[in-house]
Amino acid sequence: MRRLETPIRALHRAGGAACLVLALVAPAGAAEITLLTTGAYKPIAAALVPDFERRTGHRVTIRNGTAGAVAQAIRDGARPDLVVLTPNGLEALIRDRHLAGAPPMPLAKVGIGVAVRDGAPVPDIATVAGFREALLQARAVAMVDPASGGSSGIYLAQLFERLGIADRLKDKLVLVQGGLAASRLVSGEADLALQQTSELLIVAGARLVGPIPAELQNDTVYAGMVPVGAAEAEAAAALLRNLAGAGAAPVLAEKGMAPP
Repeated sequence: MRRLETPIRALHRAGGAACLVLALVAPAGAAEITLLTTGAYKPIAAALVPDFERRTGHRVTIRNGTAGAVAQAIRDGARPDLVVLTPNGLEALIRDRHLAGAPPMPLAKVGIGVAVRDGAPVPDIATVAGFREALLQARAVAMVDPASGGSSGIYLAQLFERLGIADRLKDKLVLVQGGLAASRLVSGEADLALQQTSELLIVAGARLVGPIPAELQNDTVYAGMVPVGAAEAEAAAALLRNLAGAGAAPVLAEKGMAPP
């Protein structure tokens, strides 16, 4: 725990002479919290954490990766104070005895969206047929590499198989090894990007077209958990309550997510 020292003045009298004595005290409750989160939820955490830090005096370090990378970090021995992951991912870690603690607290959900470069033609993706045609007509399509453990990439690979276009898309996919698929729009490597809406929205120079059709949509839920043995368990629990609180709703809407 980081201790903040604040000088206070105490007056000490000895032999009729007054001298100034400085004493240092450390206010309780100042903690250094490590938050390990999936990339899709990071924009929400980054927006909510500064106010939490101002109100509490705590400091939060945010580390992020794909869902698969976060789970692997825990399996490899990472011990953050707070973990944000999909419920299935957390349950698997609990089942395999890599995590223990109170039941995960749902925080947000988000669907997969489609983005284009600013100024580029906007495809009609309102229907399954329109979405399928947009993918087939695209020169290149950016998405998270399923092999990296990103939940959107894993789902999309399965979806392309269901739509019968996996073979036709194979040579035009630009696979991102964790990170922001829409960045490949700005670089000119792709003209469509598919990923969780919250991650498409944060890329300057990219424009969100909208969600994929409702009948194809796959909402991902994210939940938070304070692991048993966390170095700053009490402060992390306060942060988790803050992330799940009513004040998070406007931030979720702004960042392309919704309450769970």
